[in-house]
Amino acid sequence: MEKANQTTAHEFIFSVFPYSWRDSVICFVLLLFIYAFIVVGNVVIITVVQLNIHLHTPMYFFISALSFLEIWYTTATIPKMLSCLLCEKNISLNGCLLQMYFFHSTGISEVCLLTAMAFDRYLAICSPLHYPTIMTPKLCAWLTLGCCVCGFVTPLPEIAWISTLPFCGSNHLEHIFCDFLPVLRLACTDTQAILMIQVVDVVHAVEIITAVMLIFMSYVGIVAVILRIRSTEGRRKAFSTCVSHLTVFLLFFGSVALMYLRFSATYSLFWDTAIALAFAVVSPFFNPIIYSLRNKEIKEAIKKHMSQVSIFFS
Repeated sequence: MEKANQTTAHEFIFSVFPYSWRDSVICFVLLLFIYAFIVVGNVVIITVVQLNIHLHTPMYFFISALSFLEIWYTTATIPKMLSCLLCEKNISLNGCLLQMYFFHSTGISEVCLLTAMAFDRYLAICSPLHYPTIMTPKLCAWLTLGCCVCGFVTPLPEIAWISTLPFCGSNHLEHIFCDFLPVLRLACTDTQAILMIQVVDVVHAVEIITAVMLIFMSYVGIVAVILRIRSTEGRRKAFSTCVSHLTVFLLFFGSVALMYLRFSATYSLFWDTAIALAFAVVSPFFNPIIYSLRNKEIKEAIKKHMSQVSIFFS
């Protein structure tokens, strides 16, 4: 009973954040700018898609849904990072479990949504005549809902499992946020923790490999169709609709694969932190840039609304 009470009241201390006040302030300002840019950039994309009727298409519906998830994906970790840079670097066990759950649930939802977006691009390019009748607004809504249900249900068993483990040893968490493997390394029961690490590795591998294979097969079909288009302009126009999605996919999945497909391989604390920053902070930072600067229609819509705002204030 005493051990159970100790586990419930346990707090973790993030030990990788700088203790120097000067370094902490510099990191805080930089991270705050990145977080503000992510939130504002994604809100702009969602607003622009909603305000422009010609953007009410499946592709832009999925882009706005991805932007919405991206806001909550980063909100699960970055505000706590900001707090740790200037205030106390501790987090309760329950807070840690909640952070893990919402970070992974929104992350898995994004993985599923990127897969649905690849399916959308496959239908648009490979079956253009049937595309409007297949990819209806109702199907888009159901696909998005299915992605969110999958994302928010999948991590539940892992989180519930970890919540039963005793944490009575070191409470120094060598990571920038609560994640499965760093937390499991702090569990007292070595045998159960090793088993959990193996189970978590397999679950993550299945999730990532399944999504990558589905997206890869979609793009194999897309490339095969594009290569059959005779005109260079036609090939360029067909592929341009996929560039943004493909760039986000490679950026996000590249860093995620490095973190969660390593199995028994171990990285130094520096590389662990760098890879975590890549998919938790850097990738979400570039997504609004990719979808606005690489997308002609969104870029033109943003310019139109900015000019309207400037006229209104002048």
